[in-house]
Amino acid sequence: MKKSFQIGAAFIGVIVGAGFASGQEVLQFFTSFGAWGILGSVIAAGLFAFLGMNLTQLGSRLQTKSHESVVYHICGKYFGTAVDFIITFFLFGVTVVMFSGSGAIFEQQFGIPSLVGNILMAVLVIGTVLLNVNIVISLISMFTPILLLVVIALTIYSLAMFDFSTADFGAAAGSQAAPHWLLGACLYVSYNLAAGAAMMTVMGGTVKDEKVAGWGGLIGGLGLGLLILLINVTMLTQLKAIAAVPMPTLFLANNISPVMGVLMSVILLGMIYNTAVGMLYAFTARLVKPGTQKFKASVGIFGVVAFASSFVGFVTLVGTVYPVMGYLGFVLIAAIVIAWFRTKKAAKQKKAAKVLSF
Repeated sequence: MKKSFQIGAAFIGVIVGAGFASGQEVLQFFTSFGAWGILGSVIAAGLFAFLGMNLTQLGSRLQTKSHESVVYHICGKYFGTAVDFIITFFLFGVTVVMFSGSGAIFEQQFGIPSLVGNILMAVLVIGTVLLNVNIVISLISMFTPILLLVVIALTIYSLAMFDFSTADFGAAAGSQAAPHWLLGACLYVSYNLAAGAAMMTVMGGTVKDEKVAGWGGLIGGLGLGLLILLINVTMLTQLKAIAAVPMPTLFLANNISPVMGVLMSVILLGMIYNTAVGMLYAFTARLVKPGTQKFKASVGIFGVVAFASSFVGFVTLVGTVYPVMGYLGFVLIAAIVIAWFRTKKAAKQKKAAKVLSF
């Protein structure tokens, strides 16, 4: 189970980047819908668990080194080409968002120009991606338990200080990323899957036991759902105050104490680092064979291009790149669900054939 928990923690680490850990994604896709966002977060947890389990199992079964073999396995030759292109494109897009997010933290928390944060994150991420994939997974999973503990502390404090007699869990229309709470929840899962599927299949491919890989995906999905729910509930208690803030969870942490604010800043940077490493590795591994000199050179080139693209603005990137990615990610979800039904059907037919042979 140790390997399953490591995969699960790394799964969360890949998904929980600048937008999630900062609260900006949860605000736009869940909290802005008021009380309905809580139900949306529960639905998202179930979808993440189911889809994550299937992706890590497929990665283990095919012993994949990149998402290519899994995509073509579940989508076929022609349809798979389109899905492969979508995933590869957005792997790079999310890397750009992560670099931009690091700059936003440096500017909001420390008053340091965002350029400094962007440069530091780009250098650190590029250096890490040059390492062995198993080392990368270990590093990605490192910050997840700390984030969970801090988010729990934020939730407890916010609920303890909240005056429920004046509660208003209405929607905040100005910051909604979708026209309906259910669509918002599904879009959130969809775009994260489009971005995270590549690294999830690679993580699954590091183990040969499909059950171990599957449990890793399940643990990661449920853990991610718990974090969404906790951050969602926390921000609902102060929705009006955080609606226009780039980094809502950082704002809430600073309200508790300056020390908590600094701690949250470090964790946010760690989670941004996690996601950026996962995305840049998976993007480069899809285009160039890992472990080669060409791979190392490509990591540097792609990292520099992502850095140069990161100055559009963090909130703008989250509100535009991610929803579009979500709609396209529905294609991948449909393919995974169809593949799951086919696998179940094939297993039943195989079982029936064995019975008849006796």
